[in-house]
This record gives sequence, C-alpha cells and structure tokens, in this order.
Amino acid sequence: MDISRLSALRELALRKTMAAVAEALHLSPSAVSQQIAILEQEVGIDLVERRGRGVELTIAGRMLVERANRIFTELESARADMAELKKVVAGELRVAAFPSVAAALIPGTIRTLRIEHPQLTVLFEEMEPEEGMNALRSWQTDVALIDDLNVPPGLLDPTIELTPLIEDVFNVMMCPNHRLAQKDEVTWEDLKGEYWAVDTASVTYTRMLTDACQNSGYVPNIIARCKGLEVTSALILEGCAISIFPGLRARFELKDAKMCRLVPEIRRKISVAYRKGEKKSPALRAFVQCIQAQAAGFDHTI
Repeated sequence: MDISRLSALRELALRKTMAAVAEALHLSPSAVSQQIAILEQEVGIDLVERRGRGVELTIAGRMLVERANRIFTELESARADMAELKKVVAGELRVAAFPSVAAALIPGTIRTLRIEHPQLTVLFEEMEPEEGMNALRSWQTDVALIDDLNVPPGLLDPTIELTPLIEDVFNVMMCPNHRLAQKDEVTWEDLKGEYWAVDTASVTYTRMLTDACQNSGYVPNIIARCKGLEVTSALILEGCAISIFPGLRARFELKDAKMCRLVPEIRRKISVAYRKGEKKSPALRAFVQCIQAQAAGFDHTI
C-alpha cells in the first residue's frame, strides 16, 4: 500500500469531504478521489461510503486508518531516531500557534533559534488551538501551541504529547477613564450593565464570557462581535465597550487600555503539543527548550 494513499485516507477520516482533503494535501478533489479508489482496489474492499455531501469511512476504512496511524507514528519515530544520531539541529520545523501566545513568545523563539541553530528554519502559521491540534494530528504541522480551554485534556489524541509552557489569566480591559478604572480588581457583578465587545475568533472565548456573566445573574450586553483585535481595541479605548483578554495579549497589544483583574479569575494553561513519535527530534527539543526559556521571562499569573 502506498503511503500517500494511506495519508489521503487518514485526512478523509478527519475532514469528511474530498474537497477538504484536497485543500489540506494541495491536490485536486478528483486526484484525492482517485487515490482512495486505487487504495480500495489494492485492499479489495470498500473503505468509504457516500453520506450526503460528505463521506464516512466503512468499518474496513476505520480499521485501516487505525493501522495507518501506527505506521505514521513509527515513521516519525524513525526519523527522530535518525536525526538524534546525527545530533544536528537542522531542517524545517512547522509551528502553529494562536495570536496571543504567538505574539508574546514566537518572535523571540525564532530569533534565538536562528542564532543558536542557523541550520534550522521555523515555519510559523497562525491557528486557533483546535485548528492547530487538527493540523498536528493530520501531519500538517509539527508543533501546536494549545490551551486547556479550547482543547480540554480529555479530548486529546493518545498519540499527542504535551509539555506545559505557561499559565495565563484573563483580565477585563476598559478605557482609562472608565468608572471602574481606579480599581485593580473587579468582580463579574461589578460589570453588570456594561457594553461588551467580543473577539469571535474563538467560540470558546464567547461562551466563557457568557457563562461567567450568567453565573453572576445577568446576560452580557454584547454590542460588537469583532473578527480581530483592531476594532475591539478601538471600541475599548473610545469608551464604547469593555472586553476580556488574556494577560499575554493585553500586555502586548492593549497597552493604552486599563487592565483590571477579574474576581473570580479565569485561568488557562498553555502547552506545547507534538506527536509522541517525534519526542527525540533534536529540532523539536531545541524549539521546546527555547520557547520555555521565553515563557520563563513572564509572570505565570499575567
């Protein structure tokens, strides 16, 4: 069986449509369909079946994907073993991270690695935690920075390993002349009746805000749903709305706003995720050590 065809089947198990697999593998949908068809001919049994606009794996398809996962894990482990024998930190390392942690830690990590390991190239792509985890499982990235709010530990793939990186606390952001701006800490009850702006990049973020307000006896009055920080920041600084942001992001991108600690707090744990088979990779180890050193420069309760 051809490795590329097994890879296409694994992607199909994750992404459910030929079009999504084609996009992930940089192929045409017809080429993906042909690879699956050839694989079915090789094994002599149907591996997928049509379900509306998508496809579902048959029992045989799911069994083959389970075997393929073990094969790919062994291949990655073998590559890591060979790299370890060479003791050379070189090649390319693909890294996925979400904006707040990326802005704080990725630039310094890349700069340090270029100095200490000039033969290593870090390729960065911005991804939300769930997206990064999916990319890691489908071999589209080598490292994903995730948090336990978006990717709960109980939902982790058993082939994925985590290294703890830093803890981050959410804060309420407001304009400097807001009625609560003189306080270092505010309660969720203090914020009743406020106008809110939310970043819609993460569904988890909006749900977390809504749940916290409802637990304090009210529904947040969300007047703005923004796709990025630029508009949210402008609304905060003009006194049109308040918002909540993790300390890492506020520290780097909302310096002109007033930051107050929330009571009770909402805390997240950020980790480096990678496939277990690559744990011995010199490039991976160099990256993990370097980004841990970067994170150590921050207060873990920011």
